[in-house]
Amino acid sequence: MLASFRTTGSLARRAASAGQRRFLSIHEYQSVNLLNSYGIPTPKSIVAKSPEEAYKVAQNFGTDKLVIKAQVLAGGRGKGKFDNGFQGGVHTIDSPQQAQEYAGKMIGSKLITKQTGAGGRICNAVMLAERRDPSHEYYVAVLNDRVTQGVVLVASNQGGMNIEEVAATNPGAIITTPIDFEKGLSKSTALELAKTLGIKEGGQDEAANIFINLYKIFKDKDATQIEINPMSETVDGHVLCMDAKFGFDDNAEFRHEDIFALRDISQEEPSEVEAQKAGLNFIKLDGSIGCLVNGAGLAMATMDVLALHGGNPANFLDVGGGATPETVKKAFEILLSDPKVKSIFINIFGGIMRCDYIAEGVIKATKELGLTIPLVVRLKGTMEAEAKEMIKASGLKIVALDSLDEAAETAVQLAV
Repeated sequence: MLASFRTTGSLARRAASAGQRRFLSIHEYQSVNLLNSYGIPTPKSIVAKSPEEAYKVAQNFGTDKLVIKAQVLAGGRGKGKFDNGFQGGVHTIDSPQQAQEYAGKMIGSKLITKQTGAGGRICNAVMLAERRDPSHEYYVAVLNDRVTQGVVLVASNQGGMNIEEVAATNPGAIITTPIDFEKGLSKSTALELAKTLGIKEGGQDEAANIFINLYKIFKDKDATQIEINPMSETVDGHVLCMDAKFGFDDNAEFRHEDIFALRDISQEEPSEVEAQKAGLNFIKLDGSIGCLVNGAGLAMATMDVLALHGGNPANFLDVGGGATPETVKKAFEILLSDPKVKSIFINIFGGIMRCDYIAEGVIKATKELGLTIPLVVRLKGTMEAEAKEMIKASGLKIVALDSLDEAAETAVQLAV
């Protein structure tokens, strides 16, 4: 029993954390363009979307000493592996021919890293950048901090590595600087931070300006996070942002159409993209029982009960309080697009949501989509009696139950 509760708890946490994602991520080459627009220095870089384009970019770059990077929204690209067997999403190159060869192995293939899962993510472009030799690497991030309830700049002189490992093994190497939301970061504070990090005197002013301008981007663009790893002090005395990761608040999309136009849905789970278009809160999981529920709390409770009975949910799906029969049908289409789904469990508590609307949608979807897998339905609340009568009169093979435990257990058994 204890093991069951541990499993259900982890499922709920996974769904909750996934549901709380409120940010847009953009590719590295797009991040570089944004940094440059605020006067933040980076190595010169150019994107290429075909092997032939990569050849031309390298040929006209002005130097043969380049780095080629797969543009995939995931960390750990350098240690990743493509589904065609090619190892690594970041390589140094020394000729246009090599640029074309490596781009050919990257573009159109999926890069698998520790963050992508086994399926990997498609690489549609590569970025070619000049090589700049670092003498030291630093970590810099601007983010919201729950402790201070404000924005902070987090920095460390141990960059170019996993910052979580640094925090665990040497927390004293991480410096957190609160930022006044209205005034921003003062030049004196920024210079003091650069000095504390150990940046040489000649590069301290450049570093301070980077810190100040990173916060300006954060505020101007409604970012949720800006992470520079690494920020490098080069052998020729300059300070450059070598890599960047941005997150932007989805709630601010109406203010930043230019930023949100950069969204690359090829990097997202297709079923989640479709659900978003229909106004559904959907997160794909790995199980075999499709779930259709109204309300995030009830959805997580439903997942817990399924796991308690030995089942594994295939998704988190909250249809919300304003679902229509058409929305329900769309939800069915999304659930049925997953070949791993062996049964569907509908658990509705009709408050704002009317049970008869759900029943109408269920009947319509079952008929029009030619549903062949078992369907278990539990409806309670507003227009409950009418909904149950509609299901009964439909003559369809729908298992209607009142008890949550019994319904969940039945869905689990039917998914075997």
